[in-house]
Amino acid sequence: MGVLQTVGLFVLTALAEIIGCYIPYLWLRHGLSAWWLPLGAASLVLFAWLLTLHPSAAGRVYAAYGGVYITVALGWLWAVDGIRPTPWDVLGVAVSLAGMAIIMFAPRAV
Repeated sequence: MGVLQTVGLFVLTALAEIIGCYIPYLWLRHGLSAWWLPLGAASLVLFAWLLTLHPSAAGRVYAAYGGVYITVALGWLWAVDGIRPTPWDVLGVAVSLAGMAIIMFAPRAV
């Protein structure tokens, strides 16, 4: 799997997880109808399935996914919640993406 495919799959995975968690948040905190909860559950099922599509070992995928999740979550903060990330947030994203790249794309002896 190429770099763009890997990162794209991670972004889709992160969106599925965030949506799956955001819907119950809206239900609990903002009175969204409970009829939305099955959509949230389906989004979390999609999230778990998307994680299985990576050819790397599960532990490596979970570790690297964290960096992309942080990036997408801060994008969500800005796009959905209307809160602009701080320079420290951006630095944290850069560090987490560097970690993701090292974990996923380092040469393997196997």
